[in-house]
Amino acid sequence: MMDLNIENQKQEFLTICRASIQREGIEDLLDWLCKADFFTAPASTHYHGGYAGGLCQHSIDVYQYAKKMLFLLDKAPSEESVAIATLFHDLCKVNLYRMDKRNQKINGEWKEVPVYVIDEKFHFSGHGSKSVFLIQQFMKLTTEEAAAINCHMGFSDASATTIRDVGNAYHQFPLAWLVHVADEAASFLLER
Repeated sequence: MMDLNIENQKQEFLTICRASIQREGIEDLLDWLCKADFFTAPASTHYHGGYAGGLCQHSIDVYQYAKKMLFLLDKAPSEESVAIATLFHDLCKVNLYRMDKRNQKINGEWKEVPVYVIDEKFHFSGHGSKSVFLIQQFMKLTTEEAAAINCHMGFSDASATTIRDVGNAYHQFPLAWLVHVADEAASFLLER
């Protein structure tokens, strides 16, 4: 049986998507997410959202931070573009993790504890690039949305883009900067 909190997060995510995104293919993408582990997966193994349901919660958190920061932009992107870029920026993490066990010293005694580990089955170079590829299996992205998702890791994702490319993307596409900053805020301020 699904945890009530995870079910609530799932319903919140689906409600935001259906209210904000009208693009052809969205229902196919949501159907795929419901069949995959998106709603139960962690957002990471050691950092932010390292718990069941963390990936969905992180996606909602990034969306909410981005909505709060729209006033910083001279020209705000559409609600649909904000929703797509924030809610789906980490699709590369779908079906990426599995549960394992490790020994950990707790109160002076070694105990076996459950942990998430990476179990990559679909290798694709670049964190953001993989997310863009997966989304586009179901629906088309605008150039701005693709750039925002591809560059959301900022300068720390050297495998996907060069430093100059990231800076240029932020200059050309305010949505790219917005998704990056909202992702950082959610990861380091809210979910740590």
